[in-house]
Amino acid sequence: MSALNGLKFVSAKRPQSATPIVQRRNKLSNQLFEQIELARNMGEGKLYAPVRVRSVKDKHTGERKLVEAIKRVKQWWFIAENGRVCLQVRYGTRVLELAKGKNSIEVGTVAELLPVLETVKKCVETGELDAQIDSASAAVRARFEK
Repeated sequence: MSALNGLKFVSAKRPQSATPIVQRRNKLSNQLFEQIELARNMGEGKLYAPVRVRSVKDKHTGERKLVEAIKRVKQWWFIAENGRVCLQVRYGTRVLELAKGKNSIEVGTVAELLPVLETVKKCVETGELDAQIDSASAAVRARFEK
């Protein structure tokens, strides 16, 4: 019991759900994690192919079973006309406008891409891109309202 005496005990309640802002941040943070892994594996010459579990219905028996499938991850960067690498941050299918009239980050080379992606991920997690995420989310929601 002497080891427990050195610990601080409190009465705490686990939150049941996160706020919509935090959910959006987490979604974008997870997407950025995939982009970081894609860039890291590309730099090492490896293929990044995350696996997800899908439920598939058998045509003949009608039975549902779980199957592992490779998730397709599209890269968010491209080589511009000037030969430099540009990164576009996406929320779903929407490209975020990072500054007024600017939707891309000019990185330079593919080797410099990984630190830029990690910086963007930190900015998302601290809430610096909340306004851009909110406007992209509102645009997505507006497509469903008819």
